[in-house]
Amino acid sequence: MNKQIFLNLPVADLPKSKAFFQALGYSLNPQFTGDATACVVISETIFVMLGTHAKFREFTPKAVCDTSKAVEVLINLSCESRQEVDDLVAKAIAAGGTTYDKAEDFGFMYTRTALSTPTATGGGSFT
Repeated sequence: MNKQIFLNLPVADLPKSKAFFQALGYSLNPQFTGDATACVVISETIFVMLGTHAKFREFTPKAVCDTSKAVEVLINLSCESRQEVDDLVAKAIAAGGTTYDKAEDFGFMYTRTALSTPTATGGGSFT
């Protein structure tokens, strides 16, 4: 069996967050999607579990990060090409995300980092 990764993220607006990931071309697994959660399928082994703040607090005694004041997490996704990186970032921006830095080309790696979703989760993509 392949190992799987489930990234659990608290979101302030679940419908908006679901729409954002769907605009990037990802699907939702209906088995794990409901009123308080959504399972975004990134690949056969990578999933993003979105949960309302109330649902997220059921899994931890700690407070949910106020992403207007602090960074909660940075998540990076590898892509096959520079074009795929640029296309993914363009889709994210069109869906309400923002970026606050410029692309960087290190020769061996091209990055577009610091992408913020409409619900303020940070991330990026690279080749």
